[in-house]
Amino acid sequence: MKYRKNIYLLYAISFLQGLVFYGPVATLYRQAAGVSVFEITVIESISLALCIALEMPWGVVADRIGYRKTMIITCALYFVSKVVFWKADGFGGFLLERILLSVVMAGMSGCDISILYLSTREGESQKVFGIYQSFGMAGLLAASLSYSLFIGTNYRLAGFLTMAAYGAAAVLVFGLKEVKEPEKEKRSRTRFIFVFLEVIKDRYFLLGMVGITLLEETNQTITVFLNQLQYVKCGLEPKTMGIFYILVTLAGMAGGIWSFWLNRKMGALSFAITLFFCGGISCLILSGTKSGAVSVLCIILLRLASSLFGPFKAELQNRRITLADRATVLSIYAVMGEACGIGTNLIFGKAAAASLSGAMLWGGGLCALGGLFFVIFCLKKASV
Repeated sequence: MKYRKNIYLLYAISFLQGLVFYGPVATLYRQAAGVSVFEITVIESISLALCIALEMPWGVVADRIGYRKTMIITCALYFVSKVVFWKADGFGGFLLERILLSVVMAGMSGCDISILYLSTREGESQKVFGIYQSFGMAGLLAASLSYSLFIGTNYRLAGFLTMAAYGAAAVLVFGLKEVKEPEKEKRSRTRFIFVFLEVIKDRYFLLGMVGITLLEETNQTITVFLNQLQYVKCGLEPKTMGIFYILVTLAGMAGGIWSFWLNRKMGALSFAITLFFCGGISCLILSGTKSGAVSVLCIILLRLASSLFGPFKAELQNRRITLADRATVLSIYAVMGEACGIGTNLIFGKAAAASLSGAMLWGGGLCALGGLFFVIFCLKKASV
């Protein structure tokens, strides 16, 4: 196939950008540099707000200049953001890193998935999305092993190694082939308005996507930031966190690999309800337990539920697109998700500042609400 090389290059880029060597201690890294948990969630919310502002303009730009050029620009900025993170000290430095990351995420959003979707054979996209996600998880796994075996408490070394991996990814991206001819004519504002109106008309589909996003944001906050606080609450040593992070990362890899098979085996609705239930029950147990082993198992289950949804969501979104403006449409979907993320980050931040158990309870509630939204979408879809 003409664009098959794109798939393998994106697998490699996903692996390299998964090499976040400070991942097991992301919250402790920031705290050691003088940033509180609430400040972390404020930074995340600012980052998401900026993503929302940039998503749709970036989508229009990507459809105009081509997906390859957009990926080159965003991967270069991704590398710069990791340089900033490596050197960051205090709120301002980490805020700058997150601002750069917002530009990257808004630009890359939809482009990598669009390249994969347009480079695959018909019917294999969910499988390819799953493998792509798993390569990112494999990178996280390799980085976690390295952290546990060689890095220890040298947080700055972890930041440096992460920066080097992202530099390599920024070089590889030049090998991609363009899958969409850049537009020669400048698009009118009325064209964008037409695309936007077409997307928001599909309100039940958007409701289902918001439902998935609530599970994803709960997973992101708990398995990346609050997990370490949960481990400390249970009396676990920081040196063991790298091992737990490895187990959680393996769950993320398994999700990417099994998503296609489980969806086909169970059917979309049963598949989705099971994942929302697993995410919600994990959060509820985390809110009440002081057992380290139970906490690790629940965090693994939450990550697994979210990672199983990833390829399924990407497949649903791409299959739903009938317009030529693929990156623009995917950016609009992303804006909806990021708007939810701002609210959930602030909820988790405030709740965690008062009580870690309360934050976990919020997570359970968000998973339940997300499941309700997705069921409504499925039932309305079936009735059409």
